[in-house]
Amino acid sequence: MIRVEQLHFSYGKQPVLCGIDLEVKRGEIISILGPNGCGKSTLLRLLRGILTPDQGRVLWQGQDASRLGRRTMAQQVAVVPQSTQTPFSYPVREIVAMGRFARQSGFFGTTAGDRRAVDMALEVTDTVHLARRPVTDLSGGELQRVLLARALAQQTPVLLLDEVTSHLDIDHRLEIAELLVRLNREQGTTVVQVSHDLDQAAEISERILLLGRNGTPEALGSPMEVYTSANLRRVFRVEVKVDCNPYTGTPRVYPVGR
Repeated sequence: MIRVEQLHFSYGKQPVLCGIDLEVKRGEIISILGPNGCGKSTLLRLLRGILTPDQGRVLWQGQDASRLGRRTMAQQVAVVPQSTQTPFSYPVREIVAMGRFARQSGFFGTTAGDRRAVDMALEVTDTVHLARRPVTDLSGGELQRVLLARALAQQTPVLLLDEVTSHLDIDHRLEIAELLVRLNREQGTTVVQVSHDLDQAAEISERILLLGRNGTPEALGSPMEVYTSANLRRVFRVEVKVDCNPYTGTPRVYPVGR
């Protein structure tokens, strides 16, 4: 579905990503992990065609991402960004309804289908009670769920998530993880997420891309294949112990020192 071939990218003279090869398969959940500053968010922007590679290509079903129009790309992928700043005090429902832009053919207001999509997105993200509130009055966690609702209202086959659970408390973090799995299993939604939560990534992901500090791929495979003490020590520069979650069987990581 999405193919990344020998991707290199720099900001000015500063290399950020070096030699990324990746194929995102239709209907999978893949997590991109690595230390701060290793290029994870930049990789998401390259996947969307917002940035153009210095070398290599990003292809969506054979088409160059940087050459797809904004509306075409918005019909393929919805994004939940890392930043939660909103300068205008729109009501929550209006923010979520903005996700329908790529599905509208003109300036004739929302349709019944648009309203159903917005209602469903509010419901599954537990934000119905926030619908009338200005987004500027929300907490970081509430706003993150609203931004996810906007992405879900877009009804795209692919979701790109940049640390979507970083501001959430434990119950909503679990809800979002379960929601992503449910969207993937029931609707076939492809999910690419950037995360710092190694355990959550292991719980929901079929594959993990582990980036090193210089933006090079250090490991790619299933959580069991990627989560080795040697891999994690090399990337994060800490000693870790890896064992299995007794309830799910997925790997679980414990930092034990530098």
